[in-house]
Amino acid sequence: MFKLYINPKNQKGHINPEIQGHFSEHLGRCIYEGIYVGEDSPIPNTNGMRNDVVNALKEMKIPVLRWPGGCFADEYHWMDGIGPKETRKRMINTHWGGVVEDNSFGTHEFMELCNQLGCKTYINGNMGSGTVREMSEWVEYLTFDGVSPMAELRKKNGHEKPWKVDYFGVGNENWGCGGNMTPEHYGNQYRQYQTYVRNYDHKNPIYKIACGANVDDYGWTDGVMATTHRAPEFLHGFMDGLSLHYYTHPEGWEIKGSATDFDDKVWYKTLSKTMYIETLINQHGAIMDKYDKHHKIGMIIDEWGTWFTCEPGTNPGFLYQQNTMRDALVAGINLNIFNKHCDRVKMANIAQMVNVLQAVILTEGEKMILTPTYHVFNMYKYHQDAELLDSYIETEKIGVEDKFMVPNLNESVSLGKDGKIHITLNNLSLDKDYDIEGVFAETEIKDVKGTILTGEMNAHNTFEEPDKVHTVAFDGCKIKDNKLVFTIPACSVLHLEVTV
Repeated sequence: MFKLYINPKNQKGHINPEIQGHFSEHLGRCIYEGIYVGEDSPIPNTNGMRNDVVNALKEMKIPVLRWPGGCFADEYHWMDGIGPKETRKRMINTHWGGVVEDNSFGTHEFMELCNQLGCKTYINGNMGSGTVREMSEWVEYLTFDGVSPMAELRKKNGHEKPWKVDYFGVGNENWGCGGNMTPEHYGNQYRQYQTYVRNYDHKNPIYKIACGANVDDYGWTDGVMATTHRAPEFLHGFMDGLSLHYYTHPEGWEIKGSATDFDDKVWYKTLSKTMYIETLINQHGAIMDKYDKHHKIGMIIDEWGTWFTCEPGTNPGFLYQQNTMRDALVAGINLNIFNKHCDRVKMANIAQMVNVLQAVILTEGEKMILTPTYHVFNMYKYHQDAELLDSYIETEKIGVEDKFMVPNLNESVSLGKDGKIHITLNNLSLDKDYDIEGVFAETEIKDVKGTILTGEMNAHNTFEEPDKVHTVAFDGCKIKDNKLVFTIPACSVLHLEVTV
């Protein structure tokens, strides 16, 4: 019996909805075919956006969407994607597949998509190959409600009133594909560029995000923070958030490994490497604390998830991969960890939303399937805008290699806006069920209901079997002596809703 301790009287912090954010890049079939099919497509759409995809994302309560990249952001020139589609410039997507980008999905289309989704907007600006003026004019085009060249151009292109931009990233991966910069060089460039990301609407200021580190590049974090925060008076104002990128590669960056063909050794190695994100949060957070002890600057983990070898027979530059119960556990682990670090982690964006890497949705022509990762997000949505509760679960180490042992159980608990306590619990074992006893401090339990996702480790949905992996009601949790008593099956993600 493993005990889960919950203290509803001790609230540890606020869980931003944006922790369950998503990312869409001009990469493979994420935007084109996956989200945007055009107004003339036989696939049912609204202003070019696939109705089935939009409805599925709304059901999942997508809180924020990041666009247009990724590496693509630092070669994207926004003026190429406005105006009549027939006059928009065509270009080669040099980062992803060498295909023609016709710019039919641009600023207006992205803002339309976010409007349909009812989600916040996160735009990444081009620092790598762009100019200060280009970035400044994009912000003006998007948000200025007055007389100016960019406001007039926006009106000419059919949008009278400005939009609201919630988040703006100044460059992306500028240590690599975004310009191969040093942290000090980027920090000084950031200081300059962000000056012209102006808040034209002072009631809705833009949350400015600086490019942070790749994995464990702690020198980058320290260098950027030191350069942008040289004196106490600059402590808050230059940046609101600092990004962090971390992908789970079980077999390493070069090999990566199959998304569906793996054994128990690779299963535990994948989950072990996933849990490394907590070390990264702690270590990068400690560096940020040197300059920002009051946690005014959010950690923005705007690229995370699994990255495997692309599916056989597909364009290797499209990064299309299948999605199994292994991905479901990766998602559950990450989201629980983000919840538990909500004092510093303010947003996270899984890569990517449709048809790329650890996608929540896959499409093939008019067909659409929901992946195991989708179902995890749909269960976890009750944590959005909730209060993190003090919780702890007893665990034991499991695995087949000493180097990649993992705790058997992983959890987070919150008090939702609905007044219910929401528990998300992962069983990382491939072959063991575990008996759990949930103990609540000074709280009377009135009712409990649950939802579970479980299956074999390689189980995944296909266009031939679109519902092989799906959630079902979990009625195995009972209340006994004011405690929750249940057994969590092997290889599963569980959500319990507790009425107190």
